[in-house]
Amino acid sequence: MTPQHKIKWAILGIAYRWNDKVLSDNLTEELIDELYTDEEYEDAISEAKNELRCGQWETNIPESEYSRHYECQSVAAQMPDGSYVGWLYWTGGGKHGEPESMDWISDAYNVECIEEEKMVVVRMFSKGDSNE
Repeated sequence: MTPQHKIKWAILGIAYRWNDKVLSDNLTEELIDELYTDEEYEDAISEAKNELRCGQWETNIPESEYSRHYECQSVAAQMPDGSYVGWLYWTGGGKHGEPESMDWISDAYNVECIEEEKMVVVRMFSKGDSNE
């Protein structure tokens, strides 16, 4: 399945969840395209698309595109099949900017994710009593 279809599948999953519907785990690319253009869920799909657009994690993969009006960062999310897909998350543009109108789905790509659990020491300081 292409990264673009995986993203559409994830968007459909969000939209269906919001409408208390269950989406099948066995979707084909053709069925994803059909459901993605379903007029009954058009508003929910649009909102779910905006929800997913910012990604789950920043990947620090070097950006390959540039816009003088917008800033971008590489992000990724885990898809319904357990794989990861990355894309560019566009922001900025000033008062009249519309970064959400940038086409981010067509440039999506598969990414590999290695997850490691690490122990981290965190120190928190506060000012002590100065009278002693």
